[in-house]
Amino acid sequence: MKASRTILIALLFAVMGAPAQAQTAAAHQATGVVKSVDRTKSAVTLAHDPVKSLNWPAMTMGFQVKEKALLDKLQPGKKIEFAFVQEGKNYVITSVK
Repeated sequence: MKASRTILIALLFAVMGAPAQAQTAAAHQATGVVKSVDRTKSAVTLAHDPVKSLNWPAMTMGFQVKEKALLDKLQPGKKIEFAFVQEGKNYVITSVK
């Protein structure tokens, strides 16, 4: 009886999507310099410092930009602080300071 109850509870959590935290993409923080901006693709290339939360070294790479309004804060040569998440194979900037 206990095994059946445990399986039922596990199935309910799986169907309901619990825990919700497991489905939320982890946000990462970094600083970097804008190298280029592609407004038509809502994309930016950044030379960023190491990202400790991902164990990444400093590198230059492309990011998608979640909201087109953030593109106004991104000009080549500008140093920024930014937050990003992984969405599938893309890394997406969610905020810029």
